[in-house]
Amino acid sequence: MKIELVFIPSPGINNVRATAAMVKVLVNSDDRLFVTLVVIPERFSPGDTSSVYPESESRLRYYHLHAGDQSTDDQDQTYMSYIESQKPHVRKAVSKLAHEVSTHPESPRRLAGMVVEFFCTPMIDVADEFGLPAYTYFTSNASYLGLMFHVQHLHDQEHFDVTKLRDSDAELDVPSLTRPLPATCLPSVMLSKDWFPNLLLRARILRGTKGILVNSVAEIEPQALKFFSGGNGTPPLYAVGPILDLKTDSGDEKRREILRWLDEQPPRSVLFLCFGRMGGFSEKQATEMAVALERSGHRFLWSLRCAAPAEKIMTGAPPGEFTNLDAVLPQGFLDRTAKVGKIITWAPQVTVLAHPAVGGFVTHCGWNSILESLWFGVPMAAWPIYAEQQFNAFRMVEELGVAAEIRKDYRRDNLLGESEMVTAEEIERGINCVMEQDGEIRKRVEEMSEQFHMALMDGGSSTHAMRKFVQHVIENIS
Repeated sequence: MKIELVFIPSPGINNVRATAAMVKVLVNSDDRLFVTLVVIPERFSPGDTSSVYPESESRLRYYHLHAGDQSTDDQDQTYMSYIESQKPHVRKAVSKLAHEVSTHPESPRRLAGMVVEFFCTPMIDVADEFGLPAYTYFTSNASYLGLMFHVQHLHDQEHFDVTKLRDSDAELDVPSLTRPLPATCLPSVMLSKDWFPNLLLRARILRGTKGILVNSVAEIEPQALKFFSGGNGTPPLYAVGPILDLKTDSGDEKRREILRWLDEQPPRSVLFLCFGRMGGFSEKQATEMAVALERSGHRFLWSLRCAAPAEKIMTGAPPGEFTNLDAVLPQGFLDRTAKVGKIITWAPQVTVLAHPAVGGFVTHCGWNSILESLWFGVPMAAWPIYAEQQFNAFRMVEELGVAAEIRKDYRRDNLLGESEMVTAEEIERGINCVMEQDGEIRKRVEEMSEQFHMALMDGGSSTHAMRKFVQHVIENIS
């Protein structure tokens, strides 16, 4: 039987590309499977932007919703209310797709379900309307998903509110972890009384789905997979990662300039500092970072940007650029480090991590960054900023031993107030630890990198999970 799944990724080309990367691997694992990826337009997009997305392929096609008219009155619309507003358009698209796939002259097939990305869970209502099984694609890790389900269980069944652990030195026993989690490493959304109800709602919705695809690898999350297979009222979980977008554009001049500089450096000698799309710092924090880098004596490639104003962080405002680095960094720093360091704003992260000159990575511990670093065998120094990054940092440092600590509980998402300054001493200590050439961290990372590559080979754990998921979908066709 040939089947078709409808995938609903979050709006934005990067989100769509990330989901498409997973879909391509999934489709290639089973020739019975076809996928239509419904592209929701970005908020306030100017019109038809379909030309910037990839072309449809033999068993993967893109269905672009019309951007429509979005007035300036919608500027204060929240992200989730925007997703809600797209339901009628998705409903119309699914109705059309259902007719098309069943009557396709060359390859008639069954519409077997909808797979919604985590931030598009409102679209599960559309799946219910059509009597389609709903699945979720969770782009973070299984251990964090287990934490979500656990705090929801504590709240709903044991009447314990984890927001009470704010400013506490308590530890939480989490069934998806092998050791207690300090309350200081709980994500801000779990400690904020304003945001926690939304997380509880999402966890309840996920519990009702037929299955969850996770961008992770079974070998690095055995405890989490044990939790999800233990009859805890959770859906089946399929670790199908690492799903990485490794394509690069070598024609970009900025990228070429960075590569030329890296080509001149000895193997594993460069420390790479990069903090994701939202990673920016104050002038004082940038100074502490510069002092630590100079003291450490290591070569460095530093993606440095200034933080967005505190009141704009939660609106998604990106970091900016320092207009005068000489005025921000210690006097003479740029001259003294000119031969061993390079400061950039934008960083082609995949390209840099893949380069043999890179020996360590100071990271915000976003899940994609962790996966990329482990894939290329680069040890990490953990400096989380927001979202679930504190939790990820705890796992990488304490559970897996693949990262050195700078400060696991640092955060500047403005949900819990102002963050503290991370000192040059803390930063230098983490840098020196992660750059040890024969250290235990490097050995663990090399072992894990090999496991990552094996997972996606024929017979590997992730390939097996993909095939198992497709079989599960077939068995759930009504």
